[in-house]
Amino acid sequence: MSLVTAPEPLPRGETSAATGSRSALARLVRRPLAVFGLLVIAIIIAGAVLAPWIAPYSPDEQIFEGLTLEGAPMPPGGAFLLGTDLLGRDLFSRLLYGARTSLIIGIVANGIAVTIGALVGVTAGFFRGWVGTVLMRFTDLMMAFPALLLAIVLAALFRPSLWIVALVIAMVNWVQVARVVYTETRSLTEREFIEAERSIGAGSARILFRHILPHLVPTIVVWATLGIATTVLLEATLSYLGIGVQPPTPSWGNIIFENQTYFTSAPWLVFVPGVAIILLALAFNLVGDALRDILDPTQKGRD
Repeated sequence: MSLVTAPEPLPRGETSAATGSRSALARLVRRPLAVFGLLVIAIIIAGAVLAPWIAPYSPDEQIFEGLTLEGAPMPPGGAFLLGTDLLGRDLFSRLLYGARTSLIIGIVANGIAVTIGALVGVTAGFFRGWVGTVLMRFTDLMMAFPALLLAIVLAALFRPSLWIVALVIAMVNWVQVARVVYTETRSLTEREFIEAERSIGAGSARILFRHILPHLVPTIVVWATLGIATTVLLEATLSYLGIGVQPPTPSWGNIIFENQTYFTSAPWLVFVPGVAIILLALAFNLVGDALRDILDPTQKGRD
């Protein structure tokens, strides 16, 4: 006779999900690069949220002392921490408010893209048949167009604004998520535990919501994090090309666009917002890479 030992019960109020979340968080903070990324993200978010109290000037205020006697931008130092732009506006203030634009578009656009991509991928992968074929052929068609070119075309068709730019970016970024989620869903539906559920009469709704979707959460979380970096870079590119967020609304991309003629005489006007864009994208990439390694079951035991 064999004896089976029951697992130790969890403490009152404890759940396996909560335990897993704390374990993932503990593994995340043990990674120096991930901690660096979280710190950068936290600093930028804090600056964006507290911009009205931190910024020494209004982002659109053209300061009389903000230009030299020759009409050139003021260099960093003194009353202007990072100098001024070609219109005498404080660059530090515009960067703080520009962070709001980048973060709002990054989070909103990526949230829409992940939602659409996940819905399309799960539907196509779970139901298959003609529904899956039509959805994935449409996804493949969208993937055939270069993302930047498609974003430029869509942005040119509508009057650019913060929310229109966010929607345009979402429309070109959902396809990668859909393809990944579709592949994961197809793989899950062929697992033995799904076949076992079907054999005992479990309905599609139970299988989908109790077994398929919970297994897709790690993949969706990772893509939601990594996608923000891509979205921030695409927004900056569109703004730099003049078809993104329009002045006077500050955006890191249009700050570079407005001041590019002073690249040689006042390089900080291009260098500082460029570094901000790179740092934010790098930070989300570092956190996303760490989450992918932690949440991927094949990575267990590597930390």
